[in-house]
Amino acid sequence: MGKKIYVGNLSYAIDDQSLSDIFAAFGTVESAKVVTDRESGRSKGFGFVEMSTEAEASSAIEKLNGTEQSGRAINVSEAKPMAPREGGGGRGGFGGGGPRKSFGGGYNDRKPRY
Repeated sequence: MGKKIYVGNLSYAIDDQSLSDIFAAFGTVESAKVVTDRESGRSKGFGFVEMSTEAEASSAIEKLNGTEQSGRAINVSEAKPMAPREGGGGRGGFGGGGPRKSFGGGYNDRKPRY
């Protein structure tokens, strides 16, 4: 398994194949993927490339970082492992998924007046 490379500031016109073509000059490209929005399918402007050897990946990072591709100066670096997500998913952002609780002041929390 080779080294995974992060490529940022990509033009929205670049697809998986053209990303692969950019890196092919530096060795064997195992995979190239431009990250896209789930709903629209549009590029998010970054992607990942996996080269077959560490030497090829290091060469590509060194030579491509800051170069202009399709009108934009790309950022090329070693990909960092994805951080684990907090909260376990589900609703809300504070502990996720449990029943919603009221903290007072809501319409249904008032006592009826007689």
